[in-house]
Amino acid sequence: MLYFTRWKALGIILLALIVCLCAVPNFFPEAQVKSWPTWAQRRLVLGLDLQGGSSLQLEVDSNYVKKEKLDQVRDDVRRVLREAKIGYTGLVTKSDAVEVRLKDADAQTALAKLRELPQPIGGLMGSSGQRDLEVADAGGGLIRLSIPEAAMIERLRKTIEQSIQIVEKRVNELGTVEPVIQRQGNDRILVQVPGLQDPTHLKEILGKTAKMEFRMVDTSVSPDQAQQGKLPPESELLMSASPPPTPYVVKKQVLVAGGDLIDAQATFDQRTSEPVVSFKFNTSGARKFAQATQENVGLPFAIVLDNKVISAPRINEPITGGQGQISGSFTVQSANDLAILMRAGALPAPLTVVEERTVGPGLGQDSIEKGELAAYVGSILVVVFMLLTYRLFGVFANIAVTINVAMIFGLLSLLSATLTLPGIAGIVLTVGIAVDSNVLIYERIREELRGGRSPISAIDAGFKRALATILDSNITTFIAAAVLFMIGTGPVRGFAVTLGIGIITTVFTAFTMTRLIVAWWVQWKRPKTVPI
Repeated sequence: MLYFTRWKALGIILLALIVCLCAVPNFFPEAQVKSWPTWAQRRLVLGLDLQGGSSLQLEVDSNYVKKEKLDQVRDDVRRVLREAKIGYTGLVTKSDAVEVRLKDADAQTALAKLRELPQPIGGLMGSSGQRDLEVADAGGGLIRLSIPEAAMIERLRKTIEQSIQIVEKRVNELGTVEPVIQRQGNDRILVQVPGLQDPTHLKEILGKTAKMEFRMVDTSVSPDQAQQGKLPPESELLMSASPPPTPYVVKKQVLVAGGDLIDAQATFDQRTSEPVVSFKFNTSGARKFAQATQENVGLPFAIVLDNKVISAPRINEPITGGQGQISGSFTVQSANDLAILMRAGALPAPLTVVEERTVGPGLGQDSIEKGELAAYVGSILVVVFMLLTYRLFGVFANIAVTINVAMIFGLLSLLSATLTLPGIAGIVLTVGIAVDSNVLIYERIREELRGGRSPISAIDAGFKRALATILDSNITTFIAAAVLFMIGTGPVRGFAVTLGIGIITTVFTAFTMTRLIVAWWVQWKRPKTVPI
């Protein structure tokens, strides 16, 4: 077991050396590292608790989610009754239900049709058997459709998941490094951006629903007439997004929705040199946009964002290429922000900032210094203990532990992992585990020496006997780290990552690096006794 072929020894050293070299970029300024080849630029990213940054807690508007669901139920009821040619009166939305009154003769037929609307909660794979809508006959021709609490919870859950995806896209578009975006409770999202000291711009980006719509301007009435109450039922009065507030009468029918956009970029108008936003539709959106512009040449159409008119240009000719541009007194910053919102898509519900926290770089620096102090003190004590207890073999163990720590930083850098305070704790814990492995090996060697074995035989038996014990303990710890990574979030995951990587490098250094060093010493010294 103490024999290593030349190629095997060379392979072990090269592997350890390459992994350790991956940690080198962390010791150079970031600006200098950016001039290196791309493959050599990977480095550790300090988390919010180490370099400071901004933390926002966003709350999903649950009332909006409920209203959207009730509006959808109301539209479904109207569609079903119209298709069945059943007359009704008083289709209204009340606090948590939709009610419709029918003629007694049609009530049972309508009830049967409406009872086809509820769907299983969670889709066809849902196992609860519950439906997302309760349809009840209230008597006298009144039918009430209510949403069960379980259905609302499920809808809110889906809304949170969709919102997290959109928030992640928007934050990434800002060019931030390793943001943490995760669910908090039933209706909140935590957004942490390391290094961002002013969250104002971030709040502006995340605070917009960004529901983009392309609609026709209603030219049958003027905005003044609409404000005097002569608003057609199929239109609504919207204000402009840019000051001064200008009213527009806009048809409610949506020609093309923002969901059909596949790209948006901030550019400059070639004629006026003003900032504009160029956009491009997918195939479906391009077809709908071309048809709409062909049918309405000479009329103005409105580009609406969150119920505010950004621009209302006139259609001079059919736009069949599936792309266009939005102009609207933009600055470079506002055009870029709008492009980001259009690319990321609309939030399914408005988000409200309920908690805002800024961690200064000074606090992060304090954390780094205290973490470094703890690591140094712990490492020095471990080194001294190993030297006093195992003498020369303690030196071997300390070399192996040093290589172990360097490999941990190298692998974390290779993954561009985020290092947090819990992550540092995971590394310090790994140092203890690595030392434990060497202690187990050395104690086995001592037992073999006390049993009368020769030095080389005792060393060989010590490594063999310790192998099973160390593997068992490290495998169970690795399983715990894997569970923490899968279930945990944020700092818990950071701890799990450093612990998991540390266990892998510990097994490598304890049974390969330490054994290789001891093997070289044995071949060199041919010892008659073991200094342990």
